[in-house]
Amino acid sequence: MTACTICPDRLLRPLLPLAFWLVVWQLAALAVGQSFILPGPAAVLGTLIQLAGVPSFWQTALLSPVRVLAGLLAGTLLGALTAALTCASRWADVLLSPAVRVIRAVPVVSFILFVLLWTRRGLVPVVVSALMVLPVVWGNVSRGIRETDPRLLEQAGALRFSRLKTVRLVYLPSVRPYFLSAVVTSLGLAWKSGVAAEVLCRPAWAVGTQIVQARDYLETPSLFAWTLVVLLLSLALEKLLSALLNRINRRWSP
Repeated sequence: MTACTICPDRLLRPLLPLAFWLVVWQLAALAVGQSFILPGPAAVLGTLIQLAGVPSFWQTALLSPVRVLAGLLAGTLLGALTAALTCASRWADVLLSPAVRVIRAVPVVSFILFVLLWTRRGLVPVVVSALMVLPVVWGNVSRGIRETDPRLLEQAGALRFSRLKTVRLVYLPSVRPYFLSAVVTSLGLAWKSGVAAEVLCRPAWAVGTQIVQARDYLETPSLFAWTLVVLLLSLALEKLLSALLNRINRRWSP
């Protein structure tokens, strides 16, 4: 009985908002009356189905997330390493912290244009995504290191833990929630900045390139369809990352 009463609620909770906004979208499209300006959901879905029938669609839909994930991984590693250095060495903090704060303050568009001058188009989304992720991971990991319980550090010193053992048994458990939170937050930044970089630099086999080409050729249904692809890929990446982080968290937990 309980399962029967819960299942409809679980189904309706995500479906009702979706149905509501689809109706709003359809009514807005009917009010505008021109698919060139605002195509309806059916037209966009039909265009998406047509695109999915082309082999290049799947190559494009695969390579964009690969670029973003590569940037996320690079930015996470660099951010964690920079946090460890700035917390361990006063001179490293003096030298590196201002650079990280500059990266955080500079608009993503400026980075896209700068990186486009220095590297080939296919690498621009990777580099830009990494740069957007680095300050977030650096800030969270630095906070986790600095908020490590000093009593645990005193106990580790009294027990004559090696530096590696202190890191593994004291620092890592303290940093873990900050690190995981940073990675979750960084995924959205990496994805948005990566797609924005694709839109501006137009690499081959990229969702952002397809979006800007649809705009250039005034193919509004295709523009909406590729934007829907961006949304679906973002949700898929969130699910994938969430499952991976949950697995890591269970392994790290005592």
